[in-house]
Amino acid sequence: MATPTKRASPSNPERPVKPVKPVIPVKAIKPIKALKPVKPSVAAAAADAEPFLRFQHTVALRKKTLSLLGTLEQADDATVHRDALSALVVELTSSGLDAYFMTPLRRAGAGFIVEQSAKLGMVGVQQVMGSVVRQIVGRMDGPQLISVSVSIRQFMR
Repeated sequence: MATPTKRASPSNPERPVKPVKPVIPVKAIKPIKALKPVKPSVAAAAADAEPFLRFQHTVALRKKTLSLLGTLEQADDATVHRDALSALVVELTSSGLDAYFMTPLRRAGAGFIVEQSAKLGMVGVQQVMGSVVRQIVGRMDGPQLISVSVSIRQFMR
């Protein structure tokens, strides 16, 4: 059986009691000043200062991407282009995986078996991601699709 532990009584604590800071009344808190809007050039410069990764994709994929984004952004009902956008996102993802993983693996000379194993793994990843992308993009409304389009454009800068 466990023996009960001996606790210090509140009137005779074993360690010193720390004083409690008083609560500041709501009226005493100064209101926060509204932030001034940041100029686009300043915001763009700050965004460019952040680290990023880019990959080169084919000219044909770039033309296809820009064409679809333009069509989507100018459409009266952007939801009509959900399937095309999800297919494009899957294709861009595939191109990125190739650029970031398969191409360096080939350059490293890892060997035929390793390369084929990696290719098989990437096919599985792309199938799962493609399914998820199609489900998620397929449920987006117009403003959400436009937001995705704007994000893709920013990645292409």
